[in-house]
Amino acid sequence: MRYIVFDFDGTLANSAQIYIDAWNAYAEKYGYRPIKFEELREIRDLDYYGKAKKYHFPMHKLSIILPKIQQYFKEHIHEVKLFEGIKEMLESLSSSGYKIAIISSNKKENIRGILERENIHSVDEVISARKLFGKDAAIRRFMKRHQLTAQDLLYVGDELRDIVACNRVGVSFMFVTWGLDGLKLIEREKPAYVANSPKEIVEQLSRKAIGE
Repeated sequence: MRYIVFDFDGTLANSAQIYIDAWNAYAEKYGYRPIKFEELREIRDLDYYGKAKKYHFPMHKLSIILPKIQQYFKEHIHEVKLFEGIKEMLESLSSSGYKIAIISSNKKENIRGILERENIHSVDEVISARKLFGKDAAIRRFMKRHQLTAQDLLYVGDELRDIVACNRVGVSFMFVTWGLDGLKLIEREKPAYVANSPKEIVEQLSRKAIGE
C-alpha cells in the first residue's frame, strides 16, 4: 500500500456545525426543514435519500443549493477546526512512508487554506471531486494519473457515499466512527477497517504493515 487517501469533512475536519448553519441559512428559501446539531445522532443511520426525505430537501435543486452551501463554508472557513489528533496522525503516516492525499467534494482552496493554517505539510495532494456523488470517478482518475492499482491505496472516510464509491473501483475502505454516518449504515457495504480515533488509524495500518 502506497497511498492513504482521506475524505475531508467529517473525517479530518470537524465541520458539522458550519454545514448545519449553511443548511439552515437556505432552508426557508428552498422549502426544506432546518436541522439542529443534536439531531445528527438521530439520523446517522439514514442514507442520503432518507435524510433528504426526513427534512423535505429538494434533491432536484441540489445543483443550485450546493454551491451556495460551499460559498457559505468558504466565508466561515476560519471557524472550522480539525479533529483532535489529526495532525499527529497525518505526520505519523507520512513518516512511515505513506503518500497522503485528500479527495473531497469540498473545494480544494478551502482544504488547502485549513491545512496551511494548521501548519500541516504531510499532505501530498488535494483533489476536489467534481460531483457530490462522483468520488469513484475522482478516485479512478487519481489511480490512472499515478499508475496505481486498487491494492496500492486505502480510502479513509465517514460517509456511505465514500464506501460505495470505493467499492465501485475495488479500493479498500476504512470507516471512521466520529463523522456523519453511523456504523450500522456502513456495515452493509463491508468496510475493510473501522477506526474509532485518529490514533487507531495509525495502529491498524502499523499492524497491517507488520503482517505483510
